[in-house]
This record gives sequence, structure tokens and C-alpha cells, in this order.
Amino acid sequence: METAGGYNVEGSPSPPAVPSTMSIDRLLPALLECFGIILCGYIAGRTNIITSTQAKGLGNFVSKFALPALLFKNMVLLDFGNVIWPFLWGILIAKVSVFCIVCFLTLIVSSPDSRYSKAGIFSIFATQSNDFALGYPIVQALYQSTYPEYLQYIYLVAPVSLMLLNPIGFALCEIQKWKNQGNHQQRKLLIVGHVVLQVLKNPIVFMVIVGIIAHFALHQRIPAFMAEFIDGLGNSFGGAALFYLGLTMVGQMRKLTRSTVVTLILLITAKLLVMPLICKDMVDVLDNSSNTTNHSSLSDYAFLYGVFPTAPSVAIYAVYYNAELEVVTSGMVISTFLSAPIMYVSAWLLTIHLMDPQCLMDSLESVSFNMSIVSLVALLWTVAVMFLSKKFKRLPHMFTVNLFLAQLFSCIGMILWNFVVKEDNFVAQVLIFTLLSTSLYSSFMWPGLIALSMVLMKKYEDLRGAPGALVITGWGIPALLTSILLIFGEKRSDAIDSSFFYGKLQIICTTVVVSFSILLGGFSLVCLSRGSWEQDEEYEDRESSFEPYQDQVTEVEPETQTLIEPENGTGGECFRCACAPATPMPDMIISTNDSLSSLPVHCENGCESTDCLLAQMEELQQVKDRQVVRHVLLCLLLTVFLLANFSSGLWLLYNHLHGRLYLELQFFCAIANYGQGFISFALFGLDKNIILLPLKRLYSRWFGKKKKEEPDLDLPDDIRMTCLQFTKYHKQQCFHDIVKKRRCGVRTMLDCFRGCELVDWLQQVGLAQDRGEAVLYGTRLQQGGVLRHIKQEYSFEDSQLHYYFTAPN
Repeated sequence: METAGGYNVEGSPSPPAVPSTMSIDRLLPALLECFGIILCGYIAGRTNIITSTQAKGLGNFVSKFALPALLFKNMVLLDFGNVIWPFLWGILIAKVSVFCIVCFLTLIVSSPDSRYSKAGIFSIFATQSNDFALGYPIVQALYQSTYPEYLQYIYLVAPVSLMLLNPIGFALCEIQKWKNQGNHQQRKLLIVGHVVLQVLKNPIVFMVIVGIIAHFALHQRIPAFMAEFIDGLGNSFGGAALFYLGLTMVGQMRKLTRSTVVTLILLITAKLLVMPLICKDMVDVLDNSSNTTNHSSLSDYAFLYGVFPTAPSVAIYAVYYNAELEVVTSGMVISTFLSAPIMYVSAWLLTIHLMDPQCLMDSLESVSFNMSIVSLVALLWTVAVMFLSKKFKRLPHMFTVNLFLAQLFSCIGMILWNFVVKEDNFVAQVLIFTLLSTSLYSSFMWPGLIALSMVLMKKYEDLRGAPGALVITGWGIPALLTSILLIFGEKRSDAIDSSFFYGKLQIICTTVVVSFSILLGGFSLVCLSRGSWEQDEEYEDRESSFEPYQDQVTEVEPETQTLIEPENGTGGECFRCACAPATPMPDMIISTNDSLSSLPVHCENGCESTDCLLAQMEELQQVKDRQVVRHVLLCLLLTVFLLANFSSGLWLLYNHLHGRLYLELQFFCAIANYGQGFISFALFGLDKNIILLPLKRLYSRWFGKKKKEEPDLDLPDDIRMTCLQFTKYHKQQCFHDIVKKRRCGVRTMLDCFRGCELVDWLQQVGLAQDRGEAVLYGTRLQQGGVLRHIKQEYSFEDSQLHYYFTAPN
């Protein structure tokens, strides 16, 4: 392992630092150049200076002319004699490993109707880097003056994905198309031939092959009559590719939905966290060079290569196979902008000539202390909201509160540790360490236990003694491990970091707890995902069999107030309404023409009833899915943090001297361990009923009358024109087609419609080409005041939420 600026577990200095192998002074200008050109492309696309059709032309030029010419030139001039082959083998093994992991997990958790296409596209996403447009300028800025031969590795590594891994992904996508077509008479040999033909037709792959042949035929020399032509095309690649990357980012984040967030987190984690670590570890293992400096620089280079973001060409593959376009395009944008700070911080750490271990440990303690203070406030707020909403009595909120308490105690422990660690008071140090260690280990345990509890709740209605057993496990195992450390551990007199207070034994305990939680949480989330799509299929079958009855249900009897059942004692949330598939009872429904004359219709401006039946049904329909999504996101994000802690533990166990990249991982672990309050606050600290809705009502009370008196004249032109067009030409017909009278209170009726009904209608009449455009159209109508939610609590969605048309002014 590298010794430049490193330190060991005990905090003693490492051998003298070696000279820097990077030129950090050129990195920031290179990043500004790259992302500045990307920003220009984004602005050009956003302002329609260059339309999407014109952008496709630029993309074709970049991918079919400029890049193939650049690859041909570098393949011919490549000097294979200076290539360090263990580096290339290490990158190859790392890419294959990540490809197989992503492919295997996707095949396990995905539904059968899209399993193979998702596996193919996601695996390509996690392994194909933007080597030439963004990676090459960064490598050139860092290594041009120190290791110029590193630049040619870009041209050797890129074909690994293009010629080896991508064809496997394409084959999986072709298999999915073959399965969906239903015509299985086509031979599998033809599918393989089609995939091979598609790969060979790729101009990039074709020119790499031609370039390698020309390398030996032309003896590493391009003829004079071709040189200027090849240089002209190749030199046009850099700026054009970055500009096109900016163009492709326009409008991609709009496609991001709640259902794609979980997938995005996993893919970006695989691309920006798992890939760099595996690349570095593989090069460390395979490169047995006696030159310590060169060995160190190669492993660092491998880490930086792994951080390169996903290439835009993956989005082209997703469009071609019509597979997960929303995930791929949004992930491409997010990974591109996340990679910039990671690359800069990594390169900056690698260029530091000498680092004082004591100064570094003080900085680490300072970061942990500051994060703990801010996170403590967020956690206190979140715990208070959970208790005020009384959700701590229900599952899995009960376990989530235990997690929040563990995070809260760990922040308190870190704050107190900062004051007692430098004092010569062994008893105080042991007491504070007991609090800190137990609570921190408990916060490591609870993500896996929460995921397990959701699986048990989905499978068994009555958990009986399971909640108590999980609570005992969540606090008992951490207390047991802390006791083992206190009894058998040997305190290090020179350790100021709580992670090293009991040396190697503490590192082993931390690694065991983290690995157990990762395995438990990962297995539970896989089971939860598989159960979700199986349940969705059953629900779709049940819904399709009940469609004839749903068309007859237009309103609810007054007695049906009691059909919306309160939450049961076990914490489950269930409801029954007149149109529930399980209870299509005739006495629960009445037709539109029955007894309407006796019911006054007062809800012209939305539902005025304090106990709106429709709103209660909407809330009960959404609350279960929303809470499941929140808990899944919480477990997933914390599992990503646990992966960082697991990597840190392995790094400490198997390497006595730790390089500067380890510092980046250690600081990330400190932020992850003591900054979990931000995640908890973002997901559970803004309760809708306690925080958001009262603020919204207060805002409406203060500013609502003023808006009614003074119409909003600042609406954008597209919203104003959409509302004017719809009101003048389409509103009356839409009202006739989809609006129905529905009971919203005890004695009130409301002319309303569902969001999904308006989406269907907009597509039928040609005002929208697809459901995404229809949602945008409905959003403009809501922003322009043409339609509103019945309680004005939700924006327009393609769902079962109810909306009504406002009366003209």
C-alpha cells in the first residue's frame, strides 16, 4: 500500500512522503473547462437555441465521425511496450465484477416482464464510463507532466466495455424483446448473430479493430496524406462531445419519479462508490511492481478512473430498447455532477506531500463534532414530530424511532467525547465511550432490522412477539459488543479517535456489525422488492376482473362514513370504500340518479366538509405506499453509509499503512455516521398533517384573499395560453366526459374527477401524446387556476386523487 503521507492505525507517522505524481494546479481549470462547456450546451438546449432534433445531428457527428477518428489515430500510435498490463487486467476485473453484481441483483429483484432488459441496461450504466469527453481532459490535466503514458490507457480500457461487456447487456435486452413478442420460433442463434452484428456495426468498435490492424500494418505511423484529415476530425471531438453532453441533460430530471429513486441510489452507489474501490483494490493486488511510487500512482489512477461518470451513449441504448429511460437519463445527469467534487477532493488529497497524523485526527474529530451538533438539532425535531403524530405506536415507525434515538445518543456521545478525550480521566472516557459505542452500533443495526420488519409485516399480519425481539436485538447486540470491548479490549493511550480507542478488536467488532446489517438489510430489501411486483400482478388481475363494477360506482351513501375504518392496534392501515374490489356489495352503492335531489350540492369551491370522505380515502390509499417508500429509502441510504464503513474496516484490517485516499473514505464515514440526522429529518421530520398542511393553510389564509382580489398576471406565457385554450375549446366537453358527482361529506356533493381520468382524456382527444405530457398539461392547468385538488393539498398527479374545475371569474 502507498506510504506517501500515510499513517497507521495507532496514529504514528509513516515513512517520508514521496514527491507528488499529479499536477493539481491544472485540475481545477480542466474541471471548469469541461463543466463550463457542458453548461453552455445545457443553456443552448434549455433556451431552444439548439432543438432536440438538431442535437441528435450533433450527437451523430460526435459518435460516428469525431470519436472513431480519434480512436483510430490513437490505436495506430499506441506504444504497447510501455503498457503496464496488471493495471489493465485490474480495471477489466473490476468492471466485470460490478457488471455481474448489478446484473445478478437486477435479475433477482425485477419483475419478469422487464427483468432481462433492466439487467442489461443497468449493468451497462454501472460500467461504461465517459472516458473520452470528460475522462481524458481530467487525466491529461493530472498526469501530462508526470506520467504522460497514462493517457493511452484511456484508449485501451474503453474497448473493454464496448467489445466485451456491452454485447452481454445487448444480448439480455434482445432476450427480453424476444420474450415480450411471444413468437418464440426465432432461433437463439439468430439472436446471438443479431447482437454480434449490432456490435460490429458500432463505428467506435469497428474503428478500434481497424486501428489495431493498422497499428501493425503501418508500423505505428499514420501516412502523411491521412494525418491532417484524421487530426481534423479527432480534434473536433472534445468540445463537441461536452457540448452535446450538456444538450442531452435538458429536461432529464423531470423524468425522475419516486419509483425510480431507489434504483438510482443503487446504480449511482455502484458507479461512484463500489467501482472506484474495486478498481483500486484490483490494481493493488495484481501490480507487484518494486517501484513503490509507480505502484501507488497506478492504484490512485485506477480509483480516479472508477469515478468517471456514466457515458451519454447509455441513454441511446435505453431509447433503442425502450428500457428504463427515466432512470438512465436522470442517473447520467446526477452521476456527472456528483463525480466532479469526488474527483477534485481525491486528486487534492493525493497531491499533498506531507500530512501530520495528529493534525488529520484533530480535523476528523472536528468534523465529527460539528456534524453531531447540527444533526442533533435535526434529530430532536424529527423525534418530536414522530411523538406528536403518535406514529411511534405503529409498525414499522416504532423501529424507526429506535433508530432515531440511537442516532441521537451517538451524536450526544460524540459531543461529550470531544470534551473528555483530551483529559486524563479514564473513568469518564470509558463511560462516554460506552454511550457512544452502544448507540453507534445500534444505529448500524437498525437499518437491517427495519427492512426485516417490513418483510415480516408483509408476510404475517400478526407479528406477536416479533417487535419486542427486534427491539432487544437492536439494543442488546450493541450493548454486548461494547461489553466485550470494555472487558477484553486494550485501551490505546495514544488514540484520540473513538474508532481506534480499543484498537484492532474494536475494528473487528465494527466490521462484523456492519456486515451483518448489510446482509440482513440487503436480503430483506430484495425480498420486499420481489413481493412488491408479485403483489402488483395480483392487484392488476383483481382490478381487471372488477372493472365492470367500477364504472357503476359514482357516489357513496352517508352511512359509508363508517366504512373508512380507523387504524388498528397492530399499526396496519386499511380501508374499505364503496368501490373496493373485495366488497362489491349492492347496499353500499347507489346510482347517480337515485336520491340526488335530497342532497344539497354546496361544494363549488372544493370540499367544505371537515371530514371529507374522498380526502380520507385518498389519504388512506396513499399513506401506506408513501410510508413504505420512506422506510425503504431510509434503509437504502443508511446501507450505502454502512458500505463505506465496511470498506473502511477492511482497509484498516488488511493494511498497516493507509494512503491518502483512505482519508477521503474516513471523512465520508464520519459525515455518514454523525450526519444521519439530515436523512431522518428529510424523510420523517416534515410530517404533512403536523407541519406542512398547517403552514399551507396559514399561507392560504393570509394570501388567498389577496390572490382572489388581484388575479395573478405574472403567469408564464405557456401556462396562460394552455389555460386559455383549454377553457375556451375543451373544458365543457371534458366536464361532460369525466366529471361525476361524488359524496364528499355527510350532506355535501362535489362535481369532481380523478387525476388519472383527466390524463386518459387528454390522450384520447390528442392534447397530449403520452401520460408524461398529460401530467405536464394538467400541472399547467392547476398552476393557472383552472383545476384544483378537492382539499388543495396535492399538486396534479396521474393517480386516484380527486380534482375539480374552478368556476370562471
